[in-house]
Amino acid sequence: MSFGACTELQHYLAVASVRPNFGKCKCNAIISQCLSNANDGYSGVLSTTRSKVNDKRMVAVRAGGKGLTYKDAGVDIDAGSELVRRIAKMAPGIGGFGGLFPLGDSYLVAGTDGVGTKLMLAFESGIHDTIGIDLVAMSVNDIVTSGAKPLFFLDYFATGHLDVDVAEQVIKGIVDGCKQSDCALLGGETAEMPGLYKEGEYDLSGCAVGIVKKENVINGKNITVGDIIIGLPSSGVHSNGFSLVRRVLAQSGLSLKDKLPGGNITIAEALMSPTTIYVKQVLDIVSKGGVKGIAHITGGGFTDNIPRVFPDGFGALIYENSWEIPTVFKWLQEAGKIEDSEMMRTFNMGIGMVLVVSPEAANGILENRGDTAKAYYRIGEVISGKGVTYS
Repeated sequence: MSFGACTELQHYLAVASVRPNFGKCKCNAIISQCLSNANDGYSGVLSTTRSKVNDKRMVAVRAGGKGLTYKDAGVDIDAGSELVRRIAKMAPGIGGFGGLFPLGDSYLVAGTDGVGTKLMLAFESGIHDTIGIDLVAMSVNDIVTSGAKPLFFLDYFATGHLDVDVAEQVIKGIVDGCKQSDCALLGGETAEMPGLYKEGEYDLSGCAVGIVKKENVINGKNITVGDIIIGLPSSGVHSNGFSLVRRVLAQSGLSLKDKLPGGNITIAEALMSPTTIYVKQVLDIVSKGGVKGIAHITGGGFTDNIPRVFPDGFGALIYENSWEIPTVFKWLQEAGKIEDSEMMRTFNMGIGMVLVVSPEAANGILENRGDTAKAYYRIGEVISGKGVTYS
């Protein structure tokens, strides 16, 4: 039960104390607390500043009728954030994307996550060979925000009845994800628990550990007005917001086999596209210098995730029309009549990772992107204030 031990340790550290006494060790641990909602894989955050959004890049919500919300689909982001705030009273200092533990002149950086209710679409579509990539991505993308290189990954696969062929496909995806992030699949746990899961269903969790020199930790503390916000494109919905996605799909009257409206692939192909793993891309950019903060755009979207890396007194100004919004998000908004603000607080909207860099570094990054013109977008800048605004 190697993964179980990992998650229990992280929970113990997060809830009990951020100043543990390991023998004679006088160091402090910096702990991350993620809230995994039963309805989806949302990570609660300490900063829940919400701004009014008027984003002309999105599909206009049709008049008449109430638009769907994440809460309608069963996920209450505010409740999740409230729980994290309460936990913070017991363990001050939580709220980062990864938990940092001091080890000599370095920090071990750990993160744990699942893939939410995207699993339910895997069951329905029969696409099992990429869900493991999603699992690895959700953890390694979190820990790379500290500048950490992933070292190893542990997985947990649970089911009521072990279908070896399906399990093999899932593990194949996990192996692929580890290769993409240049880390080792160190081990894991397969649990067969009759009566706990429906026939044909399973659940996944994962834990990644990386390392970064203390002097190279990226923590956002030097972010200042005028710094540039660069966005790295997503492959689609990634692994957050699927409770709302499934509600929209049911309301639309379409099936996973139908063609995505406005696209040239099926809805299943669009929704099951694996989460982009940003590790190599981010570490390459970090190695060039000038990166001050990094945010993984997961549950909470732009609204809740970008402010997590800012010091008090700073906010983000996001430029409208500065990146391409994938067709799948336009369909979701139109079919679900979802308000702009709800879209920006639920989905990544085509940007899966955000880097806050100095103006000088931004010029170098954007000028040297070569033929990969769509690899980076200049999507905004740091301003005085708080939260996220759009212009």
